[in-house]
Amino acid sequence: MKNICEIDFLDVDENKEYVDLINKVLSKCFEIEALDNTNLYVEVTLTNPENIRKYNKEFRNIDKETDVLSFPMFEKDEIEMAKAEEIEDALGSIVVSLERVKEQAEEYGHSFERELSYMIVHGFYHLMGEDHMKEDEKEHMRAKEEVVLKSLNINRE
Repeated sequence: MKNICEIDFLDVDENKEYVDLINKVLSKCFEIEALDNTNLYVEVTLTNPENIRKYNKEFRNIDKETDVLSFPMFEKDEIEMAKAEEIEDALGSIVVSLERVKEQAEEYGHSFERELSYMIVHGFYHLMGEDHMKEDEKEHMRAKEEVVLKSLNINRE
């Protein structure tokens, strides 16, 4: 199986279970979006609230922590070209605050696994050019996210 992601732990403990879960989730994302035979990959950084706040301030000029950030390398219409031309490059980067994942899993009443999986899928679809600023965009993006999660049998509890 090709390497579809690079995972870094920034100021948080490394965890093989997180690595395995992220690989499983991104593999399904790549399969569903027909990226599994490309040379594209995703960079994932798992970190703490302080670091994600710094990224949010530096890159989005928003001085507060958040749960997930996505930094796409391609515009939505460029992804098909990248697939066709067999470009070897990062689809983009996803940064996740593990502390926020834990908090939100408790808040929403589901498992840490489900919340981390959702953050990765959500970040992935931002890399694919999806957004949720308008209601119709939100519905479209949420539907795509649920297809991935349900195909992995990762459901809300």
